[in-house]
Amino acid sequence: MNSEFWKDKRVLLTGHTGFKGSWLSLWLQKLNSNLIGFSKYIPTKPSIFELASVQEGMTSITGDLCDFNHIRSVMEKYHPEVVIHMAAQSLVHQSYKNPIETYATNVMGTVNLFEAIRKVGKVRVVINVTSDKCYENKGLMRGYHEEDPMGGYDPYSSSKGCAELVTSCFRNSFFNPKEYAKHGVALASVRAGNVIGGGDWATDRLIPDIIRAISKNEKIKIRNPDSIRPWQYVLEPLNGYLQLAKKLWNQGIEYSEGWNFGPTDDNIKTVSWIVERFTQLWGDNLIWKIEEGQFPHEASYLKLDCTKAKTRLGWNPKTNLDLALKWTIEWYKQYEQKQDLRKISEEQIKNFTLL
Repeated sequence: MNSEFWKDKRVLLTGHTGFKGSWLSLWLQKLNSNLIGFSKYIPTKPSIFELASVQEGMTSITGDLCDFNHIRSVMEKYHPEVVIHMAAQSLVHQSYKNPIETYATNVMGTVNLFEAIRKVGKVRVVINVTSDKCYENKGLMRGYHEEDPMGGYDPYSSSKGCAELVTSCFRNSFFNPKEYAKHGVALASVRAGNVIGGGDWATDRLIPDIIRAISKNEKIKIRNPDSIRPWQYVLEPLNGYLQLAKKLWNQGIEYSEGWNFGPTDDNIKTVSWIVERFTQLWGDNLIWKIEEGQFPHEASYLKLDCTKAKTRLGWNPKTNLDLALKWTIEWYKQYEQKQDLRKISEEQIKNFTLL
């Protein structure tokens, strides 16, 4: 990673208090960027944001992207050069419970941010972080590639498909690469699969569910053991976003598109495989069982085709699933032992970059 590129760059990161946002915040701080975060709230208790003291090396602003005037005022005050948009309602089950909030945040929040960028100016690079679930899932056994149609069965997936359409609209209408010399904005979207790593406590996610069961000395309950997901270590897609941002800065016309960041085929595993391997690595004779009951619909199979990122960005996954699980377990065990979690997080970022 070229630290010179990021040194003193004014970066606005929305959703900086979340799981991925906190990890990216720590990484951008290590790269010596001038980082401004904008988030509605700290989404979980406990949170990596608080435990790793993420706010210490940045400007942290509490705000709602549904409030256009607020995000515009932030743009006017700080004049970021790079915007990475991660703020979202990111949980499938929560989207069933509150579809209005999901669409308001994921769709209109994105519209408000893009419109603030358009009105205020000064921004050169914009990356909208959506999801692998933005694609219309037809149960295909091949990986979805960037030209596949957007869709979404559940409100969360649908809202992310909508956010992709919003991105395409603003790129065509206001930030068209053919008129780059006029507006100077390079706009891309990025789609990643299921990420794992230390510090995730979101509800209805596999690793956080396992950690909660361990902390309560309970059996681990698994809903969909046969579901297959593209698992990857949290820093893998973030590495892709950072590489893409540099390309957008230097060659915006060529890279203002949608991009997939997912694991290699040997890291696409069932939920039950992940649980078995996690419990083996953790030790302590952990026991898991299938949870009975009716649950909201979730796709049973999802895979991304990342050929474009590999060939045009030179991005490739650095870790395998075993290493990702080992680093994840190491982080949570450090948490159990009340160690310095900012230090362990920074060490994992350093070790990742050295791979």
